[in-house]
Amino acid sequence: MPRQRRFGTGRSGLSVYAFAMQLHSYFRSSASFRVRIALELKDLAYDYLPVHLPRGDQKKADYAGLAPERLVPILEVDGQTLSQSMAIIEYLDETYPAPALLPPDALGRARVRALAQLVSCDIHPLNNLRVLKYLLREMKHDEAGKNRWYNHWCREGLDAFERQLSKSPASTFCHGETPTLADCCLVPQIFNARRFDMPFDGLTRTLAVFDSCMALPAFQKAQPSACPDFEP
Repeated sequence: MPRQRRFGTGRSGLSVYAFAMQLHSYFRSSASFRVRIALELKDLAYDYLPVHLPRGDQKKADYAGLAPERLVPILEVDGQTLSQSMAIIEYLDETYPAPALLPPDALGRARVRALAQLVSCDIHPLNNLRVLKYLLREMKHDEAGKNRWYNHWCREGLDAFERQLSKSPASTFCHGETPTLADCCLVPQIFNARRFDMPFDGLTRTLAVFDSCMALPAFQKAQPSACPDFEP
């Protein structure tokens, strides 16, 4: 598989990551996108190893042996294999604490995790690739029916996200003035929703946060079009 190696010195300029972490990713995967954002925010070097989900790369023996879930992302680091985007990001935050992706206070961490899980647990599982394929192949829905399913559940979740943001004073990002785990989850979901032409009317706070995120180089470098396996 083709790979991209990037080396970084870290924000301190003192450490060189001679042996980069390896991220098994698919450019369009929202879960992989979350991890790419976290890696870029922390300025961590990594190898990008493409796993083409629509072609079924995740089911091939070499990858299935690495990833029992047969999903992306997988992060290989220090001889260990990590799965599940939320666990990977929290590992990165604990191992490379600056900049922090979770607030220092318990209530702040609870709020950020709740916003992140609203996307990762409530929205994403209902509209990821394997679910949409099942709707088409096994449930015999047509493309229009699949898209109605997607738009209904994605909009339900983003409406809830907007209401949650509106409960707190306005801020540049989901929680405060620096990106957090919640922003890592929100941005990929908005990218995904745009692909399916979901209407965004009324999501004022949510889209303002998205725009703030996308003004940062880390989010730009992590986006699908910047990935080596990107397909228009």
